[in-house]
Amino acid sequence: MTAYHADSSDLTEKEVLTWSTFGLAQEELAQQIADSGFEPEVLISIARGGMLLGGALTYSLGVKLTDAVNVEFYTDVNQTLPDPVLLAPMLDTASIKGRRILVVDDVADSGRTLKLVLELLRDTGAEVRSAVLYTKPTTVEHPDFQWKAVDRWIVFPWSAKPPVTATRTAAAAGPVTAE
Repeated sequence: MTAYHADSSDLTEKEVLTWSTFGLAQEELAQQIADSGFEPEVLISIARGGMLLGGALTYSLGVKLTDAVNVEFYTDVNQTLPDPVLLAPMLDTASIKGRRILVVDDVADSGRTLKLVLELLRDTGAEVRSAVLYTKPTTVEHPDFQWKAVDRWIVFPWSAKPPVTATRTAAAAGPVTAE
């Protein structure tokens, strides 16, 4: 399955996150979490958007146990499916029953994806908190921790460009082999 890239180049009002600002944002978010006294045993990223933040926070918070849950919702700039959909492979919820879990995503826009994942994990008896880089005023699920609130489309450094494809010369040359 090829993942779709949302082209926001025609939007004039947008929030643009750079890689260097992302580094500062995740440090500030990690500090909020640490200062709260919540010490997660497991960090679960919502794929795909939450995976880079989740990876950064595992190091900043010293959390070794990590996983991801796959959810599809956005199909284009400001366009979604009717409801968020869990995708395979499914999370092994039995192994995290009763644990302290931090759920991480890039943005709580409508909040429906975050709400779906939090309900799934709370049903296991886990103590669950959530952290996002951005929240929007339209969210139905407010995260426990956020870096910034915005009300416009967000361009993340990891999704600002379309997926990389093979160049004609590289594709014509065939695979690279070691001698």
